[in-house]
Amino acid sequence: MISVEELRPLPLFTGLSDAQVGELVDAGTEVLFEPGDILFVEGEPASWWWVLVSGEVELVRHIGREETVLGTMDVPGRWAGGFRAWDENGAYLATGRASSAGRVLRVPAEALRERSDAWFPFGGHLIQGLFRTARTFESVTRQKEALVALGTLAAGLAHEINNPAAAAARTVEALTASCATLLSSLRRLADGSISAAQFMALDRLRQEIVPAASSDPLDAADREEAVSGWLLARGVEDAWLIAPTLAAAGVDVAWCDRVAEELSDDTLGPALTWVASTLSATTQLGVLRESTRRISALVNDVRTYSQLDRASVQRSDVREGLASTLTMLAHRIPAGVRVVRELDDVPSLEVVPGELNQVWTNLIGNALDAMGDHGTLRVATRPDGSGGLVVEIGDSGPGMSAETQAHAFEPFFTTKGVGKGTGLGLDISRRIVVDRHRGEITIESRPGATVLRVHLPGSAPER
Repeated sequence: MISVEELRPLPLFTGLSDAQVGELVDAGTEVLFEPGDILFVEGEPASWWWVLVSGEVELVRHIGREETVLGTMDVPGRWAGGFRAWDENGAYLATGRASSAGRVLRVPAEALRERSDAWFPFGGHLIQGLFRTARTFESVTRQKEALVALGTLAAGLAHEINNPAAAAARTVEALTASCATLLSSLRRLADGSISAAQFMALDRLRQEIVPAASSDPLDAADREEAVSGWLLARGVEDAWLIAPTLAAAGVDVAWCDRVAEELSDDTLGPALTWVASTLSATTQLGVLRESTRRISALVNDVRTYSQLDRASVQRSDVREGLASTLTMLAHRIPAGVRVVRELDDVPSLEVVPGELNQVWTNLIGNALDAMGDHGTLRVATRPDGSGGLVVEIGDSGPGMSAETQAHAFEPFFTTKGVGKGTGLGLDISRRIVVDRHRGEITIESRPGATVLRVHLPGSAPER
């Protein structure tokens, strides 16, 4: 057992009487450790005050995926933790990992607070004020980090919109060229004195063209080579330009022979150019249609996510909010993360959609951070059988410890490093779900399977 005589020489206890040191010894316990033992963990509540008596303890912090040793407790009397003596939300700033055998005196934060109030109350007030000031600064910092996260979200959205917008712009230019070629070929057909019957026959043959059943690149290349050779043998101008378009649409030599039977040699080139330009225009219109559809869908997802055009409390389908949130966070989902959607039919509820979308953003963002570059993100909904519903956000990350789960919903609690994530933790989510919507949010976690479960009742939220 650790004795008063053993602690008395330590500079940490200078100014305390033997009786006072004895009170700390009586309130605490001796903890023996061996190399590699973990005494306390970064981010967990600092409910114990650790005073080194002998040995060596490294103070380790995880920043991203890297482990950094911030310092070492290697001199008797050095201490760590105990912050909950003055701050109910105090957490360990690093992980204490033994690098040699030794001993520590472990004192509960509550006992440390009692001794502090009894021995030097003025000093206790100063320490409390320091913690409150630090907590205020932390709150402001977290708000700025949230703004940075919003900027990142906006940048990701801009990237998502830029792809279809750029595709639409390129397609418009290509469509303009195709239309010019189409009109030019029609003028050349007119100059060649093509008859109405011939043009109608050509159009019927054009309508018979269907995409090739085989998507094998080798088959497509063989077909293009055959069509190109056929065109060159008949002296068709720009054969190298129209052959790829015709072959890509499924045209073969047999179809070209049928065209040649209907037309004269002087109209064959303009006729096939006209067919190729109509096929190009049709393809480009399809690309343009898909690009604009994608932009429209993104705008609709943003509107659903932000709820800018809706009342604060309204009957809503939470699946819409989940889908729009996944769209907004698409830029954050690595290629190695598989997204599984199990969105069963659920009843529409009177909710505040904009606030719930913040919950989904937080939960999905945390799940992505937990997995890194590989894993499975699961988003599921199901009715609860009593008019409400359950939303589950699951990930295949390493899971949470029991201690982390116990404190995860406390204000300012976070396991993320400075500058990582929004810094909001789960406290905001809990208040939105529990206080605002009269619901429940729980954690079920084990290595490889963590699920955040949100239960929303059928009753309307507080207005």
